[in-house]
Amino acid sequence: MQEQDLRTSRARAIKEHFRWFWDYTYAGNAKKFFDRWFGWARRSQLDPVKRVAATLKRHLAGLLSYFRHRVTNATTEGFNSRIQSIKSAARGFRNFANYRTCILFYCGKLQLNP
Repeated sequence: MQEQDLRTSRARAIKEHFRWFWDYTYAGNAKKFFDRWFGWARRSQLDPVKRVAATLKRHLAGLLSYFRHRVTNATTEGFNSRIQSIKSAARGFRNFANYRTCILFYCGKLQLNP
């Protein structure tokens, strides 16, 4: 049991430490941080952490582009989440026009006042 707790604590420490990545201003400094973090994650002997680290490494160019442009797709993801919520709440629409109208109403913040 104690060994499991230690593994969980190590995984959480690695995850929490990665948060500092987003505090950097320059891509070069963020890359240096990532390389050190990646080495730690790969040496962790925790397969799930190693898989996540490998995935982040594959997407490193995209992650570093954030430091050059400071643009994320959070707004788009928020709209997609809202659209999926509308779709599941309705349990289906009779036609696409009704579905589209519902999306425009909720995501476009339309008013019912004439």
